[in-house]
Amino acid sequence: MDQLLHCKELTKKFGGLTAVNNLTFSLTKNEVLGIIGPNGAGKTTVINLISGMYPPTSGTIYFDGRRIDGLPPNVISKLGIARTFQIPRPFKNLTVFQNLLVGAINAGGLSGLSAKEEVEKVLDIIGLSEKRNLLAGSLTLAELRRLEIGRALTIKPKLLLADETAAGSRENEIKELLSLFEMLKERGLSIILVEHVMAFLMKIAERVVVMNLGEKIAEGTPEEISKNSKVIEVYLGKRGT
Repeated sequence: MDQLLHCKELTKKFGGLTAVNNLTFSLTKNEVLGIIGPNGAGKTTVINLISGMYPPTSGTIYFDGRRIDGLPPNVISKLGIARTFQIPRPFKNLTVFQNLLVGAINAGGLSGLSAKEEVEKVLDIIGLSEKRNLLAGSLTLAELRRLEIGRALTIKPKLLLADETAAGSRENEIKELLSLFEMLKERGLSIILVEHVMAFLMKIAERVVVMNLGEKIAEGTPEEISKNSKVIEVYLGKRGT
């Protein structure tokens, strides 16, 4: 299988705090990889390192054969990596359509008719076509999360970094998210999911990396992870799941 992303011995320190310590993992093309762990495990920091929000203190990141660690976010975005944020950040006074159009033009590098055509496609994918003319500030949390995913999709990424997209979702909303991510995988997108909602992650991820205190403590299939005694003790058991 073709390797799309390879993170080797990644370390990120903030002063005396080591947020990520000597982390190594890979992602193949068209794979869904989950990253789990307790609060403070370093999961979001990993997303920030891959997307260029922070440079690593040490270690390397290769994406599609190119070394990208330390590159600015706008360059990494143009290479084909898009991300969502835990807290959706739409332009609340713009419509759903306008929010996506901003992404298509600014981050996606599209213009005019091509940008609008891409927005139409994304609206259909995320299931917000009927809400296209509503202000983003009027959307529910579940709809805002789908809009956040849509904004990431407007750049036509090869890799989507999704940070806590199922947080606070009801059971029916989780089912809708599952359908959305399954559709994205069928379209050839590679995905890294950082999640706390285990019922969601274990159904969609093909492999799972488990972190604790900045370090990888386990890696395997969802079934292997759910039976791993160290994971149960450190993470799953603590949450009673």
